This record gives sequence, C-alpha cells and structure tokens, in this order.
Amino acid sequence: MTARPANAHQARLLRLLRDGGPNSRAQLGDQVDLSRSKLAVEVDRLLETGLVVADGLAASRGGRRSHNIRLAPGMRFLGVDIGATSIDVAVTNAELEVLGHLNHPMDVREGPVAVFEQVLVMASKLKASGLAEEFDGAGIGVPGPVRFPEGVPVAPPIMPGWDGFPVREALSQELGCPVMVDNDVNLMAMGEQHAGVARSVGDFLCVKIGTGIGCGIVVAGEVYRGTTGSAGDIGHIQVESDGRACACGNKGCLEAYFSGAALARDAEEAARTGRSPELAVLLDALGPAGRLTAADVAKAAAAGDPTAIDLIREGGNRVGQVIAGLVSFFNPGLVVIGGGVTGLGHTLLASVRTQVYKQSLPLATGNLPIVLGELGQTAGVTGAARLISDHLFSPV
Repeated sequence: MTARPANAHQARLLRLLRDGGPNSRAQLGDQVDLSRSKLAVEVDRLLETGLVVADGLAASRGGRRSHNIRLAPGMRFLGVDIGATSIDVAVTNAELEVLGHLNHPMDVREGPVAVFEQVLVMASKLKASGLAEEFDGAGIGVPGPVRFPEGVPVAPPIMPGWDGFPVREALSQELGCPVMVDNDVNLMAMGEQHAGVARSVGDFLCVKIGTGIGCGIVVAGEVYRGTTGSAGDIGHIQVESDGRACACGNKGCLEAYFSGAALARDAEEAARTGRSPELAVLLDALGPAGRLTAADVAKAAAAGDPTAIDLIREGGNRVGQVIAGLVSFFNPGLVVIGGGVTGLGHTLLASVRTQVYKQSLPLATGNLPIVLGELGQTAGVTGAARLISDHLFSPV
C-alpha cells in the first residue's frame, strides 16, 4: 500500500470502515461532520486511491440505493508480539481480523538479531500459506520500554542486548513496508480495545502479568505513553522496602514478588522444601533440568494444593495493592488483567479485586469492573495491527 489519506476527513472514514466494517455512504455520513457533497468527494477520492472499494448495494433508506464501501480486501497487516519467552506473529486483513497466527517459544535474551530472524521465518510461513503476498505494514511489540517516535527499546531490564537497537528501521528494511514499534502491554490494551473486553470503554487500565508486569494506560481512547515512553512500568513500583533484588537493579519491586518468573521460583522453592507435595510431584516429573512454570502452579492449585493457592493469593494481593493506588489516582472505567499468568484464573482475580475494592475509595470502585482479558494470545498481535493501521490511516 503506497496511498495514504490526504486529510483528516479521509483518515476518519478509513478508521470507521476498519472498526465498523463495510458501510454505506449514508451511514458513514451519520458518523462524520460533513455535508453530503463533501462526503461524496472524499469517498470518491478514497476510491481512486484504491484504499477503499465498492462492496455491493446498501440497504435501502428510501430513494435510490447506494453502494456499500469497504476497505480494500487485499490489504494485509503483520502483527508481531515479542514476549520474554515466546513470539506471536499474525496476519490480519484491513478490519484487523486475524487470518493466520503462529506462536514459537524463544527467549528474548537471545538478542534482537536472533529474535528477528525467527520473526522473519514466521512471517514467510504465513506468506507461503497464501494469506498474504506482501504486507502493507507491520506493528511490533517488545517486552520493555520503547522510545516511541523512533521505535527503539530503551534500557529494557529483561532484554539484554536490545538497548537502542533500531527495531523499526531494521524490520522495515527486511519486510519492505512501514513498521511501528511499541511496548507489548500497550499493544495488548489496543487489542482489547479493538476487539476485546474494552471495546466500549474510553478510559481503562490493562495490566499484563507475564514474565514481567506492565500496565497499558488508555485515556479518552488513546494509549498514554508518557514523556519518554515508560508510562505504565508498574512492575518496578516498590512493594517492600529493601526487599528482594529485582532484574532492574532495585530492591522490593512488585515484579520481584509476583510475575511469571517470581512465581516459578517460589513454586520450586516450595516443592524442594516439601511445603507443596503437588508441586514436588510436578517438578520430579520434569526431570533434573526441569523448571516449574505458572501453569504448573495453576495445575497444583486446581488439584487443591494449599501452598499453590496461597502463592496465587499472595501474589494477587500484591498486584491488587498496586492497582488500588492506580485506581485512586486515575479513576478508570475498567481494569483488564491479561498475560500468561492469567491462567491462574479466578483465584488470582478474586485476590486482586479484594485488595482494590478494600483500599480504593467507593467513588472510584463503585462501578469498576476488574476482569480478565478476552483475546488471550491474539490481544498483542491484534493491537500491533491496530498500531500500524492507525499510522497508515493518518494523513501524511
């Protein structure tokens, strides 16, 4: 795709078609502040660019029936969600419907060159399956702070070797299309906003609990990134003075007490010291080099293991304490909990809710839903596609 909208009116029409699907000129006119003649001019110009196409006759509203308009059906976006321990890559159409999705385990500490070699292999597989001839744009999420205008990671604690790596520039050259880069939790928030549990909410928090912990902040429908791109880095809020050492170099951070990595460490300690027979059995089954994961803790808790249940509750309490502070400060309309650790399910959610509702004022929590995300593994790749489409559906 080489064309871009020429003005804000065209950009608005493109985003309406992306978010709402095919629509008639009359229905589009109901949603934009344009006269019928001006709307007709802008739609005709978009048709000339090939960004939109006619798509059959619209339902009659009296008088002559008009054609529906839709985004070009051949348009394809690549969504890439790089986590600490895995990569998700997906192809979407212009309406951000996921057409194909691949997941591959990989440690982000192997460095950007190795990770992006794998991303390109996965993108090629999706192309070879017939889902896309080329990509019109790509959105990339990484598990660390990003200097958003340049698309460059900045001192990410769990990503050695990534500081200052030109992700946007390097991937754009390899893929041959425009690329945008953001923090992975911001993309999770955008995914849930587009097609998940946050569809009708303008102000919300999206907390991702995986190998690390982060928070996407959405204000009036837009992601808030802060002055330098580090907004929402709640995993490094101190919850214990002079507490456990954290990967960031400080002590007592939330992430050091409850994240995928911290939970796995505590589970192994409980297994080896005999406090949890269920976790000990799971660890033994993995062999000498085996490592427990959050999924193993969930399995032990489901089997009724009291130590596993306590680990989840204690972690949920700590996360809830931090979220309570955020709710008191920000007063969101919704809190979404996502990420790999959400496999712990409603035991975790109940602990988070208890702390938030107990510590925040009733005015902030009286009508505040705290829910699990709906999209699971596709939240990040959907958000990545939305990120690049927001860019491409903006005037040059």
